Amino acid sequence: MGTLVVTTFISLDGVAEAPGGGDFKYAEWSFEFDRGEDGERFKHDEALGAEALLIGRTTYEGFAAAWPNYEGELADKYNSMPKYVVSTTLTDPAWNNTRVLSGDVVAEVTKLKNEVTGEIQVPGSIRLVQALLAADLVDEIHLMTFPVILGTGRHLFAETPQKTKWNLTQSKTFGEGIPVTVYQRDLS
Repeated sequence: MGTLVVTTFISLDGVAEAPGGGDFKYAEWSFEFDRGEDGERFKHDEALGAEALLIGRTTYEGFAAAWPNYEGELADKYNSMPKYVVSTTLTDPAWNNTRVLSGDVVAEVTKLKNEVTGEIQVPGSIRLVQALLAADLVDEIHLMTFPVILGTGRHLFAETPQKTKWNLTQSKTFGEGIPVTVYQRDLS
């Protein structure tokens, strides 16, 4: 059974919109900070640990436009690994090894978790993450928190139908004071 891991960049005020670019007032805000060598290595190793990607259409479009143009271990991983895109509008994905999930998100992701062995990583994809959290399908959350208050933008966390408990399993600070915190779902 797969483990669903959300991994995202987030501001101090909870904004996760466009940390690496896009149509947003403060697009690329995460690039203003140096994560340092250890922070870069953490993100690299995190990505290499995934067996599959689960992403929304907007994140897919950004990744599919960028990763096929890169070379190296991480590019090879992203370009060859299975990718699942939640979308009702994308019908013919061009990026290698991509499958579109266009049905009920909860049913599709539940089925995917039963099919994939290992980590199913969800980078970015705010609306998708919110739906997965509301359906209690997320097993782990990795937050790289940048020391900035953006004051505007889409937040990662939205209202959910119920309270859930999480356990802090890792916390490290990298570069210019950028903490990474890892939480696992408390099943007790």
